Amino acid sequence: MASIWIMISPWTPYLFSFIALILLLEQIFYLKKKRFLPGPSLVFPFFGNVFPLVTNPTKFWDLQSALAKSTRHGFSANYTIGKFILYIHSTDLSHKVFANVRPDAFHLIGHPFGKKLFGEHNLIYLFGQEHKDLRRRIAPNFTPKALATYTDIQQRIIIKHFKSWLDEASKSPTTPIPLRLLCRDMNLDTSQIVFVGPYLNEESRRRFNVDYNYFNVGLMKLPVDLPGFAFRNARLGVGRLVETLSVCVEQSLNKMKSEEQPTCLIDFWMQENLREINEAKKNGLTKPFEYSNKELGGYLFDFLFAAQDASTSALLWALVLLDSHQNVLEKVREEVAKFWSPESDQPLTADMLREMKYLEAVAREIIRIRAPATMVPHIAGEEFRLTEDYVIPKGTIVFPSVFDSSFQGFTEPEKFDPDRFMEERQEDRVYKKNFLAFGAGPHACVGQKYAINHLMLFIAMFTALIDFKRHKTNGCDDISYIPTIAPKDDCKVFLSQRCTRFPSL
Repeated sequence: MASIWIMISPWTPYLFSFIALILLLEQIFYLKKKRFLPGPSLVFPFFGNVFPLVTNPTKFWDLQSALAKSTRHGFSANYTIGKFILYIHSTDLSHKVFANVRPDAFHLIGHPFGKKLFGEHNLIYLFGQEHKDLRRRIAPNFTPKALATYTDIQQRIIIKHFKSWLDEASKSPTTPIPLRLLCRDMNLDTSQIVFVGPYLNEESRRRFNVDYNYFNVGLMKLPVDLPGFAFRNARLGVGRLVETLSVCVEQSLNKMKSEEQPTCLIDFWMQENLREINEAKKNGLTKPFEYSNKELGGYLFDFLFAAQDASTSALLWALVLLDSHQNVLEKVREEVAKFWSPESDQPLTADMLREMKYLEAVAREIIRIRAPATMVPHIAGEEFRLTEDYVIPKGTIVFPSVFDSSFQGFTEPEKFDPDRFMEERQEDRVYKKNFLAFGAGPHACVGQKYAINHLMLFIAMFTALIDFKRHKTNGCDDISYIPTIAPKDDCKVFLSQRCTRFPSL
């Protein structure tokens, strides 16, 4: 009856006219913001180009990059789910965004709907002195002593997973195995133990893995926050993950009050927090700061997210690039053999890694040429003059492309060439502004030393312990967004044991 009433109601023409006016205004506002920028001339009402973004993100972002490069301005425009978006190709303009993260300019959001998905207690949403203080307190998590502690943990987990990979490969030697999910599981295992070590029991780990998978899936789905949708599952999963991590924080704090030695990242963090509090009390000051366990759990989740997906991407591209550059692979194996033998039963130490200069150059070149997180989304909190002739409208989601920056400035940037990072050439210094894989400005990645160490350790151990060969198919090395980038075929390889036995660590 209601539908019949609409058809015959005298108000029907006005209703349709109103809807038409809203749609027309939407197009006008979009075009007013877009101005002279390359991008679609008309957009689908409200949803914009979100469907192409979700169904084929690689094609969507490649098009945005091509449009941005097509003019002298170095950026392009689009529209998704009621949001005007700007894609930045130019390194100089990307630095302008990174350098102006503050309440009256750009807000780092990590994801177009990040605050709703990640929760309020996240390092990336902080500004000014509060942000500086938290980063200062986090710094002891990445000292040489802390990194050495993590290295011992990491290699035990890596070896455990390598053994299971080889067991799977041996069941059908002529069938390649896809490594993406295996690397992801290994990294999740590593992150859990390095970050919160003894504070997660087996049941907590099981729930943790389930919730993290919800989160991962939800990142690439439509942001529909309704029951049964992946985005809702992801948001609720993040809430449960933060609750779990907040319990770990409390347990670590109690342990560090007993003056026990730190055994994981949260221990180093709580030890430093207690030191600062006690120092303030000695000087007759009130407690210098106070974080709730839930806040700290949210910050820990930020670490987990940064270490997990980006690291998985880097490990996969390491194998792709080493397989296709056998000369680099042999040089890596030669350098590793000078410092570590898998048959010695001696662990590969953080001191050994620091001596492997070529391996470090390889790790940095992998991250340069295949930056895991290709873009770092921000939102314009206020209007911002990006160039002389363009002001970014308030509320615009801005995507500086660290991937595009990696191919600007460097000598033969499309070429995989680790020597560019060696002391003789020093391209990491000459073209430092173009190496943006870890961001720049006040929100540059605080854990980049850990990330490089983990990649170096994986490469050293994998190349020493395992022989591998890529299963080559058409397009297997094309880029796929998951949401960090990975080989399209999930990195299918043939594996076999290289050494006579695995070390007993």
